[in-house]
Amino acid sequence: MSDREDDEDEEGPPGLPPGTPFYMTPAGAQALRDELRRLWEEERPKVVEVVSWAAGLGDRSENADYQYGKRRLREIDRRVRFIRKRLERVQVVDPAAQAKRDQVFFGATVTYARLSDDAEVTVTIVGVDEADADAGRISWVAPVARALLGARVGETRRLRTPAGVEEIEVVAITYP
Repeated sequence: MSDREDDEDEEGPPGLPPGTPFYMTPAGAQALRDELRRLWEEERPKVVEVVSWAAGLGDRSENADYQYGKRRLREIDRRVRFIRKRLERVQVVDPAAQAKRDQVFFGATVTYARLSDDAEVTVTIVGVDEADADAGRISWVAPVARALLGARVGETRRLRTPAGVEEIEVVAITYP
């Protein structure tokens, strides 16, 4: 984890004004709560036990178990702080409750075609902390998601990419 995580929590999602909510799906919020519980109730007590044992051995300056354990405790504590702050500000949005299913909103799974080569891509629009490009989950603040939000099947949108402007057409929209 980077020190940047603490900064991002204060600023809001990257590229958006401070105070912008942290939208998440119910599954994403639950995953954060599960990680917090695992870190606080399982991993941290084990590391504290190792550090206490290593401290009892004497010279701490050359004690690798002690030094590694203290470093790991700092990492765990930093991550716990980050998750707690995030959970205080998270806005859970359940895509299954979306009433307007003919438009792209947060939580939608969207198939779009790149008009330049007719390649189809399917993505699910999720929260910043849930994004995983390899799994087809993109953040709602990603350029592709921003281009797709509000679109309907058959609509063409312009997507700004490093290579220039690309046109994409919405092929399908589904919600859980």
